[in-house]
Amino acid sequence: MENCYPEQRWISHTEPELGLGIILDVTAHRVTVSFLAVQEQRVYARLNAPLTRVQYICGDTIKTIDQQSLSVQEVQTIDHIQYYHCLNKQQEKITVKETSLSHYLQFNKPQDRLFTYQIDTGKWFELRYETLRHSNRLQQLKARGLIAGRTSLMPHQLYIAHEVANRGCFRIILADEVGLGKTIEAGLILNHRLLTGRSGRTLVIVPEPLLHQWLVEMLRRFNLKFSLFDEERCLEFPDENPFLSTQLILCSPKLFTDNPQRQQQVLATDWHTLVVDEAHHLHWSETESSSEYQLVDKLSQKTTNVLLLTATPEQLGIQSHFAQLRLLDPDRFFSLNEFIHEKEFFQPVADAATHLIAGQSLPEDLIQQLQPLLKQDQTEILVAQANNHDADAQKELLNILLDHHGTSRILFRNSRQTIGGFPLRQCHAYPLNDLPEQQPYWGDLSQEKNPYFIWLVDKLKTLASEKVLLICHQAKTAIALGDQLKNRKGIKLAIFHEQLSIIERDRAAAYFSDPDSHANILLCSEIGSEGRNFQFAKHLILLDLPENPDLLQQRIGRLDRIGQKHIIQIHTPYLIHSSQHVLYSWYNDGLNAFEQNCSTGAQIFQRLHNTLKDLMDNFSTEGLDRVITETKQLRKTIEMESQHGRDQLLEINSCREEQAHAIVAEIVDLEKQNNLWPYMETLFDCYGVNTEFHSPDCYIITPGNHLRIAHFPELPEDGLTVTTQRAQALIREDRQFLSWEHPMTIAAMDLVLSSDTGNATISIVKHPALAPNQFLIETLFIIECSAPKELQISRFLPPTPIRILIDQKQNNISKRISHNSLIEVHPPVEPRKFNSFVTSQRKLIEHLIQYAHAEAEQQLHTHCQEAHQAMEKNLNHEINRLVRLQRSNPSIKPEEISYLTESKTFSGQCIASSELKLDAIRLLITQ
Repeated sequence: MENCYPEQRWISHTEPELGLGIILDVTAHRVTVSFLAVQEQRVYARLNAPLTRVQYICGDTIKTIDQQSLSVQEVQTIDHIQYYHCLNKQQEKITVKETSLSHYLQFNKPQDRLFTYQIDTGKWFELRYETLRHSNRLQQLKARGLIAGRTSLMPHQLYIAHEVANRGCFRIILADEVGLGKTIEAGLILNHRLLTGRSGRTLVIVPEPLLHQWLVEMLRRFNLKFSLFDEERCLEFPDENPFLSTQLILCSPKLFTDNPQRQQQVLATDWHTLVVDEAHHLHWSETESSSEYQLVDKLSQKTTNVLLLTATPEQLGIQSHFAQLRLLDPDRFFSLNEFIHEKEFFQPVADAATHLIAGQSLPEDLIQQLQPLLKQDQTEILVAQANNHDADAQKELLNILLDHHGTSRILFRNSRQTIGGFPLRQCHAYPLNDLPEQQPYWGDLSQEKNPYFIWLVDKLKTLASEKVLLICHQAKTAIALGDQLKNRKGIKLAIFHEQLSIIERDRAAAYFSDPDSHANILLCSEIGSEGRNFQFAKHLILLDLPENPDLLQQRIGRLDRIGQKHIIQIHTPYLIHSSQHVLYSWYNDGLNAFEQNCSTGAQIFQRLHNTLKDLMDNFSTEGLDRVITETKQLRKTIEMESQHGRDQLLEINSCREEQAHAIVAEIVDLEKQNNLWPYMETLFDCYGVNTEFHSPDCYIITPGNHLRIAHFPELPEDGLTVTTQRAQALIREDRQFLSWEHPMTIAAMDLVLSSDTGNATISIVKHPALAPNQFLIETLFIIECSAPKELQISRFLPPTPIRILIDQKQNNISKRISHNSLIEVHPPVEPRKFNSFVTSQRKLIEHLIQYAHAEAEQQLHTHCQEAHQAMEKNLNHEINRLVRLQRSNPSIKPEEISYLTESKTFSGQCIASSELKLDAIRLLITQ
């Protein structure tokens, strides 16, 4: 860029979707360009900036900022700036400075490549057209952003992710019961926002023991490559803010509480999204709060999107629950007493929901209490119909009550009771003797007389045909045990612990899960097993019991998942009169934690921790009986309180079944089409990527010797093994789940559409309706609507391909002759053989392209009108709904309504400014 000056108009040929840029500043080495169509700036190295100067000539048509179309009559250059002397439609003379050109202009280059003989073979046109069609289809899916996760299609998880991720901004609490997948829900939301470009720099704060679980879950399930930050990592940036070095950061609160400098640096960073796991451990009261709570409070105040993962409201207690809400909206939740009073006000709403769910009529006194809400929504007739057991009326009335719930837009809470589908559990105890008192409860694994080792070998013999998961606390125990079982007993096994790399763990898990392998036991350490699920197995051996009830539930949760088809068999050996004896009896007889999910365990453990510790150090039968009796009483009391305070309305609102199942059905339908692999195979073939059949729905992908590009996106040098089947991906963790939203698929489609390859091609074709020796022009236009990403314009007007087929007599035969009916003659002809033909027919070709453009313009107007109507219908519905609800639900913020109103206006402007881009031309010769 030798001759560039401020106010000149340039376009990026690597990002044409940015629209027409204007130079803001030029230095010796850099140039700054503003792209007002998308409200973004770019700074380029001046030497190799991917920019092209935009200059029109006489006869061209230009568009101005106020959407006037003008015909250029004369061009004048003054101080390096272009001035266009034009005529408008009324033949009036108008002079336009280039700064007044429309920011939304796009530029068409296929004809330039055609007339300069940069012509590709027909297969590239085919690939381009298929890519456009798939891209257009995918962007219109309601499930967009939720397809890529290596997860089961759980309606409640997908509903929450869809509901939250599609908001302009979100500040919410995920408070599902244990085992329902809060981490997966968070991952789905993050992946959606990042994939759609609506979130950027993200900070995830989790307790230190969960760091590795989060790192693995985000990478393995969602291909999100978080960076793990600790003090050592931060020291790599002695003179910089380390939190500016990457976009996705995972750390523990300890990083900040131990170092005020890190706290200052993290607060100085602009975050798009903040995620906090185990937020209920952040202490707050009206008189004091912990340093961790204060830090999260400060981060929350300066971050637009906030996501808290926490215990259920019943587990938290009213004060802790309020503390979480206060982090999200301190203006709304400013007083604990006011909050308690407000909850009482919404109790009639919850009571009415309980009656409707049970199919019962609403009592008259309850109707009177609901009058302010019911009058507002003019639902008196609906109430009468509901009381006459009209199912549709009851359903509609329930939806109205859901919308008026006090925290319905902030808090999501699902329960096992509501979701269902969980397996039964049976516990088998094995009291052991004969371990010398001076040895720890596990003893020396090198001794074959160790009672645990003897018991385990015998148990594995009885379970020889079963898959068995064994979990112990420490990696060294798993390693030592593995050595003894392999070397002394010849037992084939897999081992899984935190000292292995993620790839090694994937391989171990895959080896264990393979039904044809002889590894029937997987030895796991506590940390090594986090985030992994093995529901294809039904036997779980707990070689040692954790002291924390939540850890016990996490262990059992490796098998106790929705989709588990068998009764889970839990095997617990323990040494009589040992600390493990105490834990087993407390868990089994006191909490019933083996055979049922235990939501009360953490609270009871907190109260009885010291008593339990004393018993574990000094065993006493009488003491154990007393603590079990006390535990049973506490459990009964807490469970009764929880059931009384259980908010069924909130649970329904956390998973509206109709919408949830619609999302699941859309993803299932997409995957049933089985068109991903054929498309990717074509793409791989074009770019020189090797593919090899591995097994049904599973393939090996490796870089070929003749790659067209230096590095194919997301493909390592040693290749990948992928599967296109979700069920297989859930079992075989050593295989990538290749979906339409996998990073490789997305990057490969972008590679096709961002390059010029395939936008000018020549093919010889056959068709029964076409006589030989004719030539036709097949054009692909794209409707492009430049808009900021947060508007999500693609919901209404995604980049839409318009195919126009014109014969040499200027007839539009697109509808009569489809693209797929044109059979290309093989082998493909060398395009250079037609150079002289292109030259001789240039004027006619140009004329046919202009005619095709005019035909496409008619479709452009139709698409824009439909998109504008769909946008207004969608946003007006949501605006009106929020305006109505704001009268009775203070959680609806004025900013939400203002944002939607402004979005509607701006979206309309963007849709009206949509342009046609000529994306590709194919010159067809009939045979």
